[in-house]
Amino acid sequence: MVLAGGRASRLGGVDKVMLPVGGRSLLDRTLEALRGADPVVVVGPRRPEVPGVRWTVEEPAGGGPLAAVDAGLRCLGPGDAVVAILAGDHPHLTRDTLDRLREALRRDPEAGGAVLAEPGGRPQWLLGVWRVRALREAMPAEVRNRPVRAVFDALDPVRVPATTAEVSDVDTQDDLDRARSADR
Repeated sequence: MVLAGGRASRLGGVDKVMLPVGGRSLLDRTLEALRGADPVVVVGPRRPEVPGVRWTVEEPAGGGPLAAVDAGLRCLGPGDAVVAILAGDHPHLTRDTLDRLREALRRDPEAGGAVLAEPGGRPQWLLGVWRVRALREAMPAEVRNRPVRAVFDALDPVRVPATTAEVSDVDTQDDLDRARSADR
């Protein structure tokens, strides 16, 4: 599941996930990390230039990341056991990153998820792999404008050390410039 909505107010309101880094949009780079996953759900406005995914949006739109996660969960089937939940603005996320998260979750059957943690230890809640059943059970009745941290932290996820590049995101023009420089 890729969260690809939001206002991108610090970037002037552009469609942030469609910004290019290394010749590919941020969204395409995230989808590449998910190659082989089925289904792939993108929560945000439909982008016709991005085929082969299921699209959904929280109702009403603009309810924040937890509302987006809730909308994405509704697209998963009853047999889906694990879901990666990723913000669409991390240009250096890779398939290897997701493999490490899945392996950490597999090794700890009691954990509700596995999440990347910054070098300082702070979890990046929208860079994780979660047990679908546990996540569904933890979702509050009201998800609009509620923090994801409260729900995800309650699932006692395994914290997987990340490289600085993996957790770098694009929120400002400086972030975008750094991502483009690092990708050369």
